[in-house]
Amino acid sequence: MLDPYKRHIHYLRISVTDRCNLRCVYCMPEEGVPLIPHDQILSLEEIRDIVKVALSLGIDKIRLTGGEPLVRKGIVDLVAMIASFEGLRDLAMTTNGILLSTFAADLKAAGLNRVNVSLDTMDPVRYAEITRGGKIEDVLEGLAAAKAAGLSPIKLNAVVPFNSGPLAAGDVARFGEEQGFEVRFIHQMDLQAGEFTVVEGGEGGDCAHCSRLRLSSRGIIYPCLFNDIGFDVKTLGAREAILAAVRGKPKCGVPGSGNTFYGLGG
Repeated sequence: MLDPYKRHIHYLRISVTDRCNLRCVYCMPEEGVPLIPHDQILSLEEIRDIVKVALSLGIDKIRLTGGEPLVRKGIVDLVAMIASFEGLRDLAMTTNGILLSTFAADLKAAGLNRVNVSLDTMDPVRYAEITRGGKIEDVLEGLAAAKAAGLSPIKLNAVVPFNSGPLAAGDVARFGEEQGFEVRFIHQMDLQAGEFTVVEGGEGGDCAHCSRLRLSSRGIIYPCLFNDIGFDVKTLGAREAILAAVRGKPKCGVPGSGNTFYGLGG
């Protein structure tokens, strides 16, 4: 599929839940956020059916996000459903890694190819401060389990201050090099101010070459994280919502987006 600016749209990021087991300072307030009622969140079967339509239209890359995708009941079953479809080139997940040691082997067996794990520091005290209570030991166990299960490549997502250099997370870079993990530096974004830059070591933030759409856990297809344009699959149907999102994809993100990182997975 080509959007109005001749970009090849073939990547769908799916937020399977707005719930998370951490409260990272750059993502949500300490007290949490109002949660979407369960009856308004897409079922696993609805997500499966949307993915099937998306693949028929030319999507070949899927990433499962949240919130935290591993808190979604039935996540391994969803991976298996999606992995069974023909035409899928890449199936990945972004996770905070807290529960990864429990799920890594089952996710690999179900058909997940790889994971991106959020890790902003190697200092246990600083990690607990950033995540408001998370234990870095859980993440390290999860990374070891993912490596043992054969999820590859494993990528580390390190959020750094806006317009800072990679030295802001130099300890993560060194850890990644030691373990054979790829490291991506994500400059902290501000949706309301429209502040974002290209991800170092990744493809995000490069508007001229953007290839992605986003599906929220509520069932809205968004052409851009930094834009309020959205198309409801429950109203339009999956095919028309996807095509409308491709037709409506903006040239670049704008300030004042009403989207949230915990709602769309960043």
